[in-house]
Parts: sequence; structure tokens; C-alpha cells
Amino acid sequence: MSVKSVAVFVGEALAAYGFGEGHPFGPDRLDAFWRRMLERGLDRRVRICEPRMASDEEILRFHTAAYVQRVKALSRSGEGYLDGGDTPAFPGMYEAAAIVVGTVLAALQALIEGNSRQAFVPIAGLHHARRDAAAGFCVFNDCGVAIETLRSVHGIRRVAYVDIDAHHGDGVFYAFEDDPDLIFVDLHEDGRYLYPGTGAVEESGRGAAAGTKLNIPMPPEAGDAEFLRAWEAAERFVERAEPEFILLQCGADSLAGDPITHLRYSEAAHRHAAARLKVIAERCCAGRLLALGGGGYNRANLGRAWSAVVEALLS
Repeated sequence: MSVKSVAVFVGEALAAYGFGEGHPFGPDRLDAFWRRMLERGLDRRVRICEPRMASDEEILRFHTAAYVQRVKALSRSGEGYLDGGDTPAFPGMYEAAAIVVGTVLAALQALIEGNSRQAFVPIAGLHHARRDAAAGFCVFNDCGVAIETLRSVHGIRRVAYVDIDAHHGDGVFYAFEDDPDLIFVDLHEDGRYLYPGTGAVEESGRGAAAGTKLNIPMPPEAGDAEFLRAWEAAERFVERAEPEFILLQCGADSLAGDPITHLRYSEAAHRHAAARLKVIAERCCAGRLLALGGGGYNRANLGRAWSAVVEALLS
């Protein structure tokens, strides 16, 4: 396969999305990933691409105008919280969050135009943000903007969103809960034990979308064996849907040793998920699979999980 088949987006501008040194979501997360990529020689096998900033028009495909204005105001002051206490404002926050969104859209564009078959954006997958609010370290929901962009700009309606982050992707789920064309699959730590407390098995879509969403809560301490068993149902669900485009949110906070979660996967789980979704993407989506880094607060884990995803996409 061509060395240009997989695009990876990195750069200082993307690293700027973080809440300060010592915060779980700090600005050093991108460097932790890139060091691992260099150690494994993966940088020589991928097409390295630069970040870009999203326009207001692009962000407004998912978010409300009032919320975007609030982000801008708090970004200028650099004070206060965007939510109940998880997501602090910082100077330049709007620009940093807009770069995450813009970079995801640049990756999406590369896949649509056929410049690459798969892509990975490490600082992305901010799946908790709502259309009108921040949540859980997430200012703008790049996943939601990507889905809306696929529909409104590229005419691609049937999208599969797969999430293996330890936390439930509530910002995506509830935004598209009644959308029958958004196939949603989420394997996450049981919400009885972990933020945001959502994603029960019974949450499977509303109205015309009933049955198009699959939530799989995992018990605390679940490891690779439990993941692989649960993954079989997830893979069948995506395959039956025959999507036109696949988004994978591959948060590394589901690996053993993360400081704020309780799952115990190894990077093999992430490698397996990416490899199997790539097979479906090659069959149904002209290869179009966009992986987004998501959470992950143990820096060594983050490097291992995300480089395993890139390796799977290259295989």
C-alpha cells in the first residue's frame, strides 16, 4: 500500500488545545503521541499534514451562535469555566478549539478528495460538547461538526460513528439521537461508575432512529478479552448499516493505568478496532475512515494506543 494512504495531522497549533501544565488534558499530549510515532518509525510511512483553523461558518454547522459568542468572550478574558467546573477558560481558547475543528475538517476533506484513504487527528474527538454548551474538557464538538459537514457540504448522509473512549460520547449521541442516518456505536465504562453517567443499553435511538444506536457499557476492570467479545456485536452493527463514511473516536483512557478511569485494555484493543473498521471502510466507504484521538490522560498509554491505531490503518 502507498505510503501516502494514511494522513496524520500534527503541529504546534494543534497542541495548543489543552488546559495548562498539570491538567489531565494538558498541552503535552500531542508530543507524547508524536514521540511514540518517531520511536516506531511511523512518521516515515504516513503523509504528515498541517492543522488549520475552522471558520465560524464551519463551527456553526453544529453549534449555536450564542454558544460560539460565549466561547469567544471567555477566550478573551481567559477566566471562568465554560461548564460546571470541568472545562476552564484560557486565553486563546477559541482559536485553539477552532483549530481542532478545522484540522478534523481538513482530514475529512483529504479523504473525500481521495488524497488519502484513512486519516488520524490526535487532538480531536471532543465528544462531550453539546450544541449549546461545553462539557468534560470539550469546547467544540469536532465530531458533530464533521457529521454535519459530511451531510451539508458533501452529500454523505449515512455515517457510522464508533467510540471506544472510556467515557460515553454523550455530546454526539444526544445531538443525533433521533437521526436514523447516524449509526452510533459506543463501548464505554458503565455510566454508573464514570462520567457522564449516560449510555445505557436501553438508549438505542428515538423515533425514526430507534435501533440505529448501540451503547455497550463495560464493567470497571474490563480488559482486552471483554472488549473483544463486546466488539463482535459492535462490528456486526456497523457492517449491517453499510455506512458511506466511518468516524472512530479512539480515546486512550480505556487502557489500564489511566488516572481517571477504570478499564484495563491494552493497545491491542485499539489496534483491533481500527483494523476491523478499516476492512468495513474499504468495502463500504471507498476506504474513508477518519480516526480521532479522544481522551487519554496517561501519556505512555496515549502514545501506545494512538500509534497502534496508525499501524492498523497502515497494514
